[in-house]
Amino acid sequence: MLTLLGASVSTALVASAATVSIPTHDAFFDNIRQYCGQAFEGRVVEDNFTGVENFKENRLVMHVRKCSENELQIPFHIGDNHSRTWILTKTGAGISLKHDHRNPDGSDDDGTMYGGHTVDAGWEFAQSFPADHYSKEDFIRRKIPQSIWNTWHMYIYPDDFFSYRLTREGRELRVDFDLTNPVDLPPTPWGYEDTD
Repeated sequence: MLTLLGASVSTALVASAATVSIPTHDAFFDNIRQYCGQAFEGRVVEDNFTGVENFKENRLVMHVRKCSENELQIPFHIGDNHSRTWILTKTGAGISLKHDHRNPDGSDDDGTMYGGHTVDAGWEFAQSFPADHYSKEDFIRRKIPQSIWNTWHMYIYPDDFFSYRLTREGRELRVDFDLTNPVDLPPTPWGYEDTD
């Protein structure tokens, strides 16, 4: 009888854990979700990386495209490149940030679904996402081990601006988006045509 009772209590605890959320995570989520259906233009305010893609040479647009109680899909358009979608998900242990990268035909890019997970309460206007285990393994596989130290940050100040920031030793990228001036909606991100 004790074993059965213990099993039922454990099951109940696991079930309730999946729906746990804390006020700062909820507030951060809601601060972004209030812009659902709108798009905003951004500008690079910090970028010390001279890689394959130069963010400064392209028009940058974020689109808070799809929103539910537990997930936000936010495509990040870089000029004519519609490959990226940020996916924020409440996990029951915090918030996960994933970068869904697609090819023009909608198929998964070789480097997709990397990202991180909150490790603390954060704040209602700011959350940080250190690289998760999946991402570290993927970065090693793709021979970019320096990326295992990536931390992504998002800041949102309603009626003012939203920031997307990537940091690691020797690397910083930050794009600020003007929330006071919505822009025309960008094209559907690659691979998401069937989800409209």
